[in-house]
Amino acid sequence: MQPALLRIVLGLEATVRLFGIIAAWLCLVLVLLVAGDVFARYLFNTGAVWAQELQWHLISPIALFGMSYALFAGEQVRVDVLYERFPPRVQQVIEVIGGVLIIVLGMLLVKLSWGWVGMSYARGEGSPNPGGLPFRYVLKAMIPLGFALLALQGVAHVLRHAFALPPRDAA
Repeated sequence: MQPALLRIVLGLEATVRLFGIIAAWLCLVLVLLVAGDVFARYLFNTGAVWAQELQWHLISPIALFGMSYALFAGEQVRVDVLYERFPPRVQQVIEVIGGVLIIVLGMLLVKLSWGWVGMSYARGEGSPNPGGLPFRYVLKAMIPLGFALLALQGVAHVLRHAFALPPRDAA
């Protein structure tokens, strides 16, 4: 059973890792976009509303994809000063309980945000600003997608710790 579980966990983690890589590339795009906007504004005294909106549109997937990648990479927030002093069995229980809570939170936020995205899509919502970006529902869709990824990584996290699967380096 463990080889099958390990394959499932590795598949889930590969998906989260892919979105983490996308988030990293979006960071580079964001930096270049901001630099280009500043360059255009100060050298040519011009700017574009769509470029400014795209800057804050890119922050959303970076944060929402990045949170599941942080859990994947073991960079989640926890009180390490206390955690490190606990015996391995207590650490394992903490990881499993934390993972279950992450799954519940992720799925709850997917459920709560799905209707909001649907309404935005049905209205064909776009930027209210002249020259702004259309398709605002695409940006809003990052919310359920990001939290679904977090829930998926939560499942991988729970399985990895509950069944004491080998660390990624050894897998």
